[in-house]
Amino acid sequence: MVTFITGNLEKVRECARMLHVELAHETLPLEEIQALDVGSVVTHKARAAYAALRRPVLVEDTGLAFASWNGLPGALIAWFLDSVGVHGVCRMLEAETNRAATATSVFAYCDDGGVRTFAGTVDGYVPDRPRGTGGFGWDAIFVPHGSGRTFAEMDATEKDRWSMRRRALESLHASGLLAG
Repeated sequence: MVTFITGNLEKVRECARMLHVELAHETLPLEEIQALDVGSVVTHKARAAYAALRRPVLVEDTGLAFASWNGLPGALIAWFLDSVGVHGVCRMLEAETNRAATATSVFAYCDDGGVRTFAGTVDGYVPDRPRGTGGFGWDAIFVPHGSGRTFAEMDATEKDRWSMRRRALESLHASGLLAG
């Protein structure tokens, strides 16, 4: 059985709901490299988690890239949120006319055969101010194209329909790595 490595219980619940399975999870103090590319971050974390546990592991990271900032903050979004919060991110974008954003989730599965990654992306935009009270992280500042509502304004079923994490999980599930 694969172990999902995360300290974020909301991610565990969300992934288990989307996969329709119970997920074993564990928290490990993993070094997170500083990079814009989500794939690089999860690949590094997956190798470290496998080296520590010596059993199949799954890690995930999500980034939010702003078109007007050439991809920033990308995988560094958590650092931005820790520093300025969702309101601060919206204030930082006030002068930008292009508020397009791309949300990317990448799962990395690692076992003795190496690391395989599975990505999902959703294009959208950042509204003028945070909206909604649901979800976690930056859900209140991302509106997927075609929706008109932030992830934080959606219930779980609606969010899953738009989710970049769901798209990445579908790719992971199709690989057959989680079977058995």
